[in-house]
Amino acid sequence: MKRLFGLICLLLSSAAAVAQAPAASTYAQDHYTKQEVYITMRDGVKLFTAIYTPRDAAAGRKYPIMMQRTCYSVAPYGAGKYPARLGPSETMMKQGYIFVYQDVRGRWKSQGTWTNMTPVIDKKKGKKDVDEGSDTYDTVDWLVKKVAHNNGRVGQWGISYPGFYTAAGILSGHPALKAASPQAPISDFFFDDFHHNGAFLESYLFTFPVFGVQKRDTTSTAWYGGQMIAPGTKDGYQFLLDLGPLKNADKYYADNFFWQETINHPNYDSFWQQRSLPEHYKAGLKPAIMTVGGWFDAEDLRGPLTIYKTIEKKSPGTYNTLVMGPFGHGRWSRETGHTMHSNVYFGDSVATFYQRNIEAKFFAHFLKGDGDKNSGLPEAYLFDTGKKQWETFPQWPAATATHQKLYLSANGKLEPQPAATPGAMRFVSDPLKPVPYTEDLTTTTSFTPHNYMSEDQRFAGRRPDVLVYQTDVLTEDVTLGGEIMANLNVATTGTDADWVVKLIDVYPANEPDNDYMPNKNITLSNYWQMVRSEVMPARFRHSFEKPEAMVANQKTDVNFRLQDVLHTFKKGHRIMVQVQSTWFPFIARNPQTFVPNPYKANESDYVTATHSVFGDSFLDVEVLPAMVK
Repeated sequence: MKRLFGLICLLLSSAAAVAQAPAASTYAQDHYTKQEVYITMRDGVKLFTAIYTPRDAAAGRKYPIMMQRTCYSVAPYGAGKYPARLGPSETMMKQGYIFVYQDVRGRWKSQGTWTNMTPVIDKKKGKKDVDEGSDTYDTVDWLVKKVAHNNGRVGQWGISYPGFYTAAGILSGHPALKAASPQAPISDFFFDDFHHNGAFLESYLFTFPVFGVQKRDTTSTAWYGGQMIAPGTKDGYQFLLDLGPLKNADKYYADNFFWQETINHPNYDSFWQQRSLPEHYKAGLKPAIMTVGGWFDAEDLRGPLTIYKTIEKKSPGTYNTLVMGPFGHGRWSRETGHTMHSNVYFGDSVATFYQRNIEAKFFAHFLKGDGDKNSGLPEAYLFDTGKKQWETFPQWPAATATHQKLYLSANGKLEPQPAATPGAMRFVSDPLKPVPYTEDLTTTTSFTPHNYMSEDQRFAGRRPDVLVYQTDVLTEDVTLGGEIMANLNVATTGTDADWVVKLIDVYPANEPDNDYMPNKNITLSNYWQMVRSEVMPARFRHSFEKPEAMVANQKTDVNFRLQDVLHTFKKGHRIMVQVQSTWFPFIARNPQTFVPNPYKANESDYVTATHSVFGDSFLDVEVLPAMVK
């Protein structure tokens, strides 16, 4: 348990992105002074805040403020203790800003009660009506009035949960908040992080102590270790399969408030709706916004895309841009040299390019420069994960994209038109022998399943309970850029099922291996690289609020969106789609018997079922013309 607890603490520290530079660096200590203060919120709660000011700050040399609010600790604590790096990057640390880190209410050294995804209060009636927007406002107001030698401009950034606090801070309305960059932000807990379309990510089961235990007092040490599960194995697939129905996890988390909230709200009811951030955005948002995400972010891919699109629609006058790179969760915050995701190599120093040419440029313009909309950056700066290069767009999705359909033909082909007689392909789904989501079982007890989103899918596609459809060998490059909708026509002998759709790039036989592949037992010859994937519980096909059973053996529409993509399938490759119903232990097993609450299903509810996918099912994709800019 100590090893797992230590690993989770390390990953949380990484998510906070407070100190990512080499440990030997003393630049922060040499060039900044540190101050620790408590800032009082309007309701009297005091939030612990660490402030790092450039040593050469003076009346004639003022600096803007860069702020991060986090639930993951602003360590190191102590006036004489410094992190190895300040700010989003070494570049910005050396450019000079006043860096501010704050423990949000209820966490670490701050006072108050902790709430996951604090509900937004649009109309605050008094000082007791507080949310992350009001806490951001009160903090910014104190900083610009009390911190010496600031220039009156504040920027906010954060990755993952701190990305949510940044996205919520946009709603603060403080005039000094000039720029905000939500990075890998959570937008809605029913669709991000712990759920996908309401399907529970059982792979996150080990993380509930971090988010579901209240601390008793202000503290600089973790207080939730007593609830950490000790699996006794690196094989999370086997451990969670042996655990049985989800209700058996209650023996670990009977006193975990977030677990209890989760299992008692299986549908998209008011509890989750109150925690949806995008619906609160409206016209007139003042800060310049640059939302950042990774195409292979296993935690928060939907969040940045949804936040960007919502602001674009509801507040068209706001400076609002999108950046998506070839990264896993938050991995643009540190340079790895050779940029890899799983076995796929995307080039060298991709994170450094982003940090210097995109992120630093954005904040410098709005916090140090003219601050107008002529930032020199495009509307969308996106990485094509097939061509392996950055592309820019004046809008996203691109206006030049055309919709095309890829039909799941009963002969196993992906075709542009449905067959005259569609037919169907069938498979037997056994929840006691679920399809694994990864071959690397050593990652299945980690904080998040990073690598699966570009992993080789041959192991899955060669199982009888996974359907495979593919095109002929492509005679020219095909770039999918934009949104993807899965339109499935299916049937089952049961009364419920999950439907998993995976979009895959099939490499040719002569594809050479790259020099940096972490797994030498994998070859890129005929590699089946996952490009995009998503799950949809059939129970939510009509409404996430009011689930409905499937009628056994009745053809049924199950339609859902896969997240956006920018990927060129090169000449000589194939486009493949896989369809399956289990994806374990990434997604908790569907009993395949409709029950009111899947978290409380009995072992007897888990039944084997035969599923059918009809040939008039299709993916609606957006295709970009060659050389689009």
